[in-house]
Amino acid sequence: MLLHLVHETRYAYSPTVESAHHVLHLRPASHAGQELLSHSLTISPQPAQIHDLPDVYGNTRTFFSLHTPHDQLTVTAESMISTLVNPEMAHLGPGLPWEQVREQFRYQAGGAYDSACEFVFASPYVPRDEAFAEFARPSFTPGRPLPEAAEHLMQRIHTGMTYDSDSTEVGTPALEALQLRKGVCQDFAHIMVACCRSMGVPARYVSGYLLTNPPPGQPRLIGSDASHAWASVYCPMASHAGGMRLADGQNPGVWLDFDPTNNRAPGEDYVTLATGRDFLDVSPMRGVIRGGARHVLDVAVTVTPVDAEPPL
Repeated sequence: MLLHLVHETRYAYSPTVESAHHVLHLRPASHAGQELLSHSLTISPQPAQIHDLPDVYGNTRTFFSLHTPHDQLTVTAESMISTLVNPEMAHLGPGLPWEQVREQFRYQAGGAYDSACEFVFASPYVPRDEAFAEFARPSFTPGRPLPEAAEHLMQRIHTGMTYDSDSTEVGTPALEALQLRKGVCQDFAHIMVACCRSMGVPARYVSGYLLTNPPPGQPRLIGSDASHAWASVYCPMASHAGGMRLADGQNPGVWLDFDPTNNRAPGEDYVTLATGRDFLDVSPMRGVIRGGARHVLDVAVTVTPVDAEPPL
């Protein structure tokens, strides 16, 4: 599927901002399930400095600075992405029991390093708490393959939580959202990540976009879409195409995505923007400003299949 993506962020400040430094995560990733074909970034007013750097998780961060007074800021990211169902997924064998995965990530002196181990620990937006383990246990039954346990957990979060855009904010702790049983996609993803980590299983946060379809007979509205988020769980497999094994005999793993907001596995209608421990690692835009004590933020996202775009 070929998707055209436009993400526009507009700030209006009062009083004027004297100077600003911002960091963006707005360049979609390229991986086995998607390829970034083109990407452009338009910033107004024109930055004094701008440069890209990869972070420790392989995401592209864009840093820019504004040294002149401004009362408005507009950042528009436009991308063309080719997505497909990851063909590697068709060759995966059955997943290992979740307890075996947990043991693989328990510390052992002289054990082999696995980069996924970082995603077992607490992070700023995803703390460790017994409440997450209690919620997770009905899904993590003895001997259950990890992919099956994660899917069951996803379904329970979807049915046990209410999507309510007015119930939480960006900084709402995952534990509070779990207690409320309400939230938005960020909360659903944080809760699933927290539940998996509480059981000793690596899980990470994924930011991105989801293609939405208008009602039959209705035009696709420009700017009506939004950023999305879901969870990704590290699943070593009982067998793998080619019989690959790690040097110490442990099984290699793949990151399997789960969207508890929509109770489904992300497919070619999803675009991955960035991955990290939680939202704080991959927020689309954040920064430090001098001045501008008050601001109004407006974000518009449009995801369009290229063959559905009207002619110019």
